[in-house]
Amino acid sequence: MAFVQAIVLACQRAGAAPEALLQQAQITPQEVENPEARVTAWQFERLSGLAMQALDDEALGWFSRRLPWGSYGLLARASISAPTLGVALQRWCRHHGLLQEDITLRLDSTGGLATLSLTTHRDLGPLHEFCLVSVLRNAHGLACWLIDSRIPLQGSQFPLARPAHHGAYAVLFPGPVRFDTGPAAFTFDARYLALPLQRDETALRLMLQRALPLTVLQYRRDRLLVQRVRQALATQPLETHSAESLSALLHLSARTLHRQLKEEGASLQALKNEVRRQRATELLLRTQRPIKQVAQATGFLNEKSFIRAFRLWTGHTPAEWRQRNSPPV
Repeated sequence: MAFVQAIVLACQRAGAAPEALLQQAQITPQEVENPEARVTAWQFERLSGLAMQALDDEALGWFSRRLPWGSYGLLARASISAPTLGVALQRWCRHHGLLQEDITLRLDSTGGLATLSLTTHRDLGPLHEFCLVSVLRNAHGLACWLIDSRIPLQGSQFPLARPAHHGAYAVLFPGPVRFDTGPAAFTFDARYLALPLQRDETALRLMLQRALPLTVLQYRRDRLLVQRVRQALATQPLETHSAESLSALLHLSARTLHRQLKEEGASLQALKNEVRRQRATELLLRTQRPIKQVAQATGFLNEKSFIRAFRLWTGHTPAEWRQRNSPPV
């Protein structure tokens, strides 16, 4: 409800009565006054769209100049021809700065992580939080739409005290969220930046008819999920021996993990077998580690289960396979 209250405040500051807009969004004045109340995605989408059109300002009063209706559509059109998501987001950040001077968006990539950050250049007053949340969610939602994929967040941070409604951040920015640190930003796997765009001008025209859900609803499909699962299994074998521990590491539920892998034509067990077999054969060939240590390094809880699995993969025990494949001295 804090974000509904922010829209009401934006209307009042612009001299527009919010009551009719709230009624059309099926939000009662009593609900607005209740900080514990919540609204549905549809209600928030409806209220935001009505307010943007009533104020002719898609920024809803955040900035020192209005962003007239259609401004964010203009930004999207400038990005739609980009060859990859990374180029599209760089364009988005650069062109956003052409529309206003109160904030700067920046995309950085280092150490396998990409960070989209937002720096403010003036005091945004009581609309500060609403601006940070809305601009970052809009950028994240658009990025997901452009590549038709969920982009899991590694973390988010905000330069404001932890609000009473901090639980809403778990919905808007799934993953670890830190407060009292800046600049406002979210971080994700940099490999998404190399993915080609899946949308064209026709898809853009359709999306812009109802663009606001991008800032509210999360994508289900993750085009890099199989790669992320492989990486987690390979680099953290002891922390990923169960579906529950792996899904927690990826900020998913175990049920969601299994469902999304199935949608991508993969299974967790098959990926485990693939990664474990590759790791085991490398250790058996390149080191003289005892079989028990190879089992532990491969993610097995005990030597017996490792030997049983390895025999299914190769038809031999690890010791037999090592002996047959080791180069002659």
